[in-house]
Amino acid sequence: MKSKLGRLLLAAFFLAAMSAYAQDVATDTGKAAKDVGHDTKVAADKTGHETKKIAKDTGHDTKVAADKTAHATDKAADKTGHETKKVAKKTGHDLKKGTEDVGHDVKKGAEKTGDALK
Repeated sequence: MKSKLGRLLLAAFFLAAMSAYAQDVATDTGKAAKDVGHDTKVAADKTGHETKKIAKDTGHDTKVAADKTAHATDKAADKTGHETKKVAKKTGHDLKKGTEDVGHDVKKGAEKTGDALK
């Protein structure tokens, strides 16, 4: 009988120890899962924040570049318009001068022709 009681007590002890160990493992697993979940959430929040920050910076840089491009284009257009006006004015002047010279030469030719016919 002592032997059966001893075996029964020994089995109960092992079962209690295994049960306690199993609960400890389950608790550790639950804690680890919560910690991983928390760490994942923190990492996701940081990633989201950094992504938003980079997008904001990129948007600002794009706006600055667009403003600079628009200013440079406007300046180039003004300069081109000014140069076109100068060339047109010079061309008009040269055309007028050429026309006056031709007219003067035609007049001289006509006078010579008239003198020759006299």
